[in-house]
Amino acid sequence: MKDKKLLTQLKEEIRRRNYSYNTEKTYSQWIVRYVKYHKYTHPTELNERDVVKYLNFLANKLNVAASTQNQALSAIVFLYSHILNQPLQNLDELKRAKKPKRLPVVLTEQEAMMVLNSMKGVHKLVLSLLYGSGLRISEALRIRTQDLDLTYKQITVRDGKGLRDRVTMIPESIIDQLSHQIQKVEKLHKLDLEKGFGETILPKALARKYPNAARETRWQYLFPSKRRSVDPRSGIRHRYHISQRDVRRSVRRAVNKHTIQKHVTPHTFRHSFATHLLKNGYDIRTVQELLGHKSVKTTMIYTHVLNRGGKGVQSPLDT
Repeated sequence: MKDKKLLTQLKEEIRRRNYSYNTEKTYSQWIVRYVKYHKYTHPTELNERDVVKYLNFLANKLNVAASTQNQALSAIVFLYSHILNQPLQNLDELKRAKKPKRLPVVLTEQEAMMVLNSMKGVHKLVLSLLYGSGLRISEALRIRTQDLDLTYKQITVRDGKGLRDRVTMIPESIIDQLSHQIQKVEKLHKLDLEKGFGETILPKALARKYPNAARETRWQYLFPSKRRSVDPRSGIRHRYHISQRDVRRSVRRAVNKHTIQKHVTPHTFRHSFATHLLKNGYDIRTVQELLGHKSVKTTMIYTHVLNRGGKGVQSPLDT
């Protein structure tokens, strides 16, 4: 790029706003692609038409999904608004990629348990939280040991989607497994401390407010990685949580053992959690709170598979 400092400024502003590292990587990649598309012309020399041209190229030539185009747009808008101080004004000619309205894939109770029973170890425990507590996979992997309250059987989800905290339940059937997992984390953390490690990455500005907290057991991830790695932001060698990719692979292997003709991912178990609660008669507002949905309209989509047809209506043939 013409000015390497541009990406540095971008990263510094993202970190100042406490955005995630994934957002930092994604925004940086989109800015690089944007500049490459315009043959390395500096963004200050480009205008709204050039932005629209690139976004239309993504939609019309590369046939990217609507979410991908929106991601690129967010990165470019952030660059012009917060780094270059040249907010984009006119994007009327932007052709939006079509966003298909797809219904979520939901497993039956039997299918969900078949997959779970085909798994083992930590990956099975993670998936149990997705199906038993309605967590997103990112939320499950970010759990710290202090977020679990085994006495009251509840989990506090920190900084969920939309940066909102919420509380959801812990299934009684995995209380002992979670207790055992906490003990494993405590032993592993003790070994790390003895070797001169054991410091974790604290969210936001807590590291400055509580300088010794990073070495406390309660801040350790519930599902720590087997290996220590260097944090790209702080340079601290710590033990991050296990990879989402590894959990997805375990789910895929478990599904392949059975004749389930559905596209199953870890997120399918969160969909199944919501649908099965509604099927069992729980109030949709309660399910909304457990899932952390901002609007009940989002939760309403799960009413489509309550064994009464696509709109929850009973067929006259069945009456």
